[in-house]
Amino acid sequence: MSMTDPIADLLSRIRNAHLAKHDRLDVPISKLKVEICKILKEEGFIKNFRLIEASPVGSLRIFLRYSPEGEPAISYVERVSKPGRRVYKMSTEIKPVRNGLGLGIVSTSQGLLSDAQARQRKVGGELLCELW
Repeated sequence: MSMTDPIADLLSRIRNAHLAKHDRLDVPISKLKVEICKILKEEGFIKNFRLIEASPVGSLRIFLRYSPEGEPAISYVERVSKPGRRVYKMSTEIKPVRNGLGLGIVSTSQGLLSDAQARQRKVGGELLCELW
């Protein structure tokens, strides 16, 4: 089975695991997914993640974050740039997601950055997703 959009797959798995109230989930590993998880961890949307080595293909174990009341840390996920329609933004066009309460992930020439980091460094790029 070939996957045409691994980022959308990752985001859908996170959304579904939150809806099912799972503490963790495993996804097939890739460098891009690891970088996305690093940003999610830095911004406080997930607790942690760990690489699990396996013989043919490794996996990425993501530990999800919930509030003390049991509400998921990620309540909304939107894939902005898709394989059929890429969305590129200049640094001046990247707006804060939900007035800074959300997170945008931007693929730049300096690697994956959060929307705040991209504005601070004044670099634009492909807006991969937004979540809050």
